[in-house]
Amino acid sequence: MKLKKILNWCLVVEMVISFAILVWGFIVGFETNDGQAVDVLFYWAYIMIGIAVAAWVLVGGGVATKNDPKFLVKTGILLVAAAAVCFVVYLVSPGNAAVGREGLDSFGTLKLTDTILNLTYIAGVAAIVAIIVGEVRMSIVNRK
Repeated sequence: MKLKKILNWCLVVEMVISFAILVWGFIVGFETNDGQAVDVLFYWAYIMIGIAVAAWVLVGGGVATKNDPKFLVKTGILLVAAAAVCFVVYLVSPGNAAVGREGLDSFGTLKLTDTILNLTYIAGVAAIVAIIVGEVRMSIVNRK
C-alpha cells in the first residue's frame, strides 16, 4: 500500500513538471532562434524515457528472475548480441553528408545518424520477417 502511494505521488510530480515545462515553452516560444525551449523538452523526454526503461527493467527483471533463475543469463546474452549488432552496424555505416548539407555536420554526428538509420532499417525488416514467419507458423499449427 505504501509503495502504491509513493508511485502515485511520483506520477503526480512528473505530470506537474511536464505541464510546467510545456507552459514555459509556450511562454518563451518554441520557435525562437536559440531553440532552448525545444532542447528542454527533449531533455525532459529523455529523462522520462530513462525512468520508464529503468522501471521496466527493474520490475520486469525482478519478476522474471523470481520465476526463472536463468533469466539474467539469457538477458545478458541478448544484451551482448544487441551490442554486437549495433557495433557492426556502426562500423559499416559510411557517415556521408546528406546532399546539400556538406560540411555542416561533424563526421561523428553523421556516423551516428547513419548508424541509427541503418538500425531502423534492420528493425523494420526484422519486424516484417517476424510477422510473416509468425503467420506461416500459426497457419501450420492450426491446420491440424
